[in-house]
Amino acid sequence: MGIRARIWPGLSTRGVVLEVAIALLSTVAVSAGGATGDRGPVSVAVFAVLTAVAFVLLLTVRRRAPFVPFLLVAVLSVLSPAINGALTPLSYAMGRYVGRWPARYVAAAAGTVVVAQPWAGGAAGEQVSRWLGGAVLVLLPGAVGVYVRTRAMLLAALRDRAEKAEAERELLARDAVLTERTRIAREMHDAVGHRVSLMVLQAGAIEMAAADQQRVQQLAGQVQTAGRQALDELRQMVGVLRAEDVDEAAPLGPQPGLADLPTLVAQSREAGMAVELTGPPKAAVPVDPVAGRAAYRIVQEALTNAGKHAPGTGVRVCVERRQGELVVRVTNGPSPAPADGAPSGGYGLVGLGERVRTLGGRLTTGPRLDGGFEVEAVLPT
Repeated sequence: MGIRARIWPGLSTRGVVLEVAIALLSTVAVSAGGATGDRGPVSVAVFAVLTAVAFVLLLTVRRRAPFVPFLLVAVLSVLSPAINGALTPLSYAMGRYVGRWPARYVAAAAGTVVVAQPWAGGAAGEQVSRWLGGAVLVLLPGAVGVYVRTRAMLLAALRDRAEKAEAERELLARDAVLTERTRIAREMHDAVGHRVSLMVLQAGAIEMAAADQQRVQQLAGQVQTAGRQALDELRQMVGVLRAEDVDEAAPLGPQPGLADLPTLVAQSREAGMAVELTGPPKAAVPVDPVAGRAAYRIVQEALTNAGKHAPGTGVRVCVERRQGELVVRVTNGPSPAPADGAPSGGYGLVGLGERVRTLGGRLTTGPRLDGGFEVEAVLPT
């Protein structure tokens, strides 16, 4: 560790230059006071030594420990009043670098008394002048130092608060992105999984209708259409997941709702499912779009599961509007033939449960006594 690091730890070159300049200016002020005959009873040689001691104290420990050099300079000022010229930078240092108020009070009192020299006597006007001089040389620089310290601490606290707020905003933004990506993954499962299930059902229908060329062509066209739609939806959602920036100009498709349930049921019927839809009543009060979208996804997932795990069975979809509630019930009978082991991720009903709980509703799923399965959701509107 070099001399600079020991004397001025952590201080930049500019700060070191400032310290040297302050020490030199204070020494010049002390020397000027001694030259005017204010050095007291001490000799010139002793005064020179006292001035050198004040210079060294100002240069080395004014920032790190100003209380000790302040008291030493105050004692030296009793011997030679001209030395009190060094009290001004030390008074500022006491306010700027010392945070303990008791030490500040002791330094202020000692410095003011030393400069005022009440033991010297004299006329009342002269004594008042010395007390005013003590206030100017000691109290005013100390007050300025306290102000600068308080302002620096306030700015540091504001900067720290701003950094914490920025970090919290980043965490909230990341959480929002994670939540949105989870929602997109759920939408991907609902939409793409449903269309792929329809494709599987239509492929099975093609196998059953191999002798009917016209029917085979019709079903093949439906498979192609469902496959294109599934790929388009998958491409859009994966694009959103991979996007780093929000594209405000990106086209957004309308989200499905209750009004799209007949279309969903028609697509399932075209795939070979026997689906019966009851409701929603046409004259009902409009439903909250969020609840309508959740109802659509519930029916979509239930139809997908019915076609996957109970192929060939009839499915009943019932949508009722009650007082402040929207009830969606999807029921399928027992499968006439064992399922072919269609792949399943097992997250469909879990995702529905999360969606319904987010809206403050309740979801009930489970097998029926006749071997079928029922999904019922009650959504607040």
